[in-house]
Amino acid sequence: MIQDAKKTAFSFEILPPLKGSNIERVFRTIDTLREFDPKYINITTHRSEVVYKTMENGLFRPVVERNRPGTVAISAAIQNKYGITAVPHIICSGFTKAETEYVLIDLKFLGITDLLILRGDKAKSDKNFKAGEDGHRYAIDLQQQVNQFNQGIFLDGSKVEPTTPFSYGIAGYPEKHDEAPNLDSDIYYLKEKVKAGADYVVTQMFFDNQKYFDFVDRCRAEGITVPIIPGLKPLTVPDQMTVLPKIFHVDIPETFTKELRKCDNDEAVRQVGVEWCTQQAKELIAHGVPSIHFYTLMATKSVKEVAQAVY
Repeated sequence: MIQDAKKTAFSFEILPPLKGSNIERVFRTIDTLREFDPKYINITTHRSEVVYKTMENGLFRPVVERNRPGTVAISAAIQNKYGITAVPHIICSGFTKAETEYVLIDLKFLGITDLLILRGDKAKSDKNFKAGEDGHRYAIDLQQQVNQFNQGIFLDGSKVEPTTPFSYGIAGYPEKHDEAPNLDSDIYYLKEKVKAGADYVVTQMFFDNQKYFDFVDRCRAEGITVPIIPGLKPLTVPDQMTVLPKIFHVDIPETFTKELRKCDNDEAVRQVGVEWCTQQAKELIAHGVPSIHFYTLMATKSVKEVAQAVY
């Protein structure tokens, strides 16, 4: 879909609803953005976390909870309701190899064969990422499990006739992954993941297009030829000026920051965020990027305004 698109394609990411919420908010997001002909929709996956609950005797009991379940079911619901390709995230974090295998089996039964393979975030209680018991430490290890599954080989060594294989993308970091010692090292491992079977790369959000262009140039120089899809997010509230750089390890250009500092309310910030993201998208399209991927958390209205201006 990405390679055959005659113009820059449009896609976006959604989060499963919190446990206890219904799917209608997801559908509202899709209904808001479907007029722009999304080629696919990413659905995030979230690890389980250990929380401590007070018992009647006053002691604490550890309980494993997953606050945003339903990635597989939501993927199926999207494809069934809208006929739009769903691309669920498959992550190392918080999943055993066996749990991943069952997820792959369920997805195959549902006819969902496109994935985004990621390591995922560390547990909130951990200082550094730790693989769970019988889990994968790196995304490339998870890729190898998917590759084996594509060949009809299960974890226990049993074999079946291969069916339609999973196709998958991976993440890239124009400003480098926060755990990488340098960008050259980061690109080395990115190339290894492409060699292992990734069909495309989608980037972490960025706010300076030059960093994306430089990243693509360096990837091409290293022989990475798959599509590299830029990921964009319009800022919507003042706190994101400090929160996003801290969480996602990205820089916000001073030119952008100066305009944001002039804003005296949330709506003014949102409008500046839309304007900046629109200019980013226009420049990227002018450079012939194959697709633009939008991160919609807290930003569906803004993404719609950007899409209206550029698609």
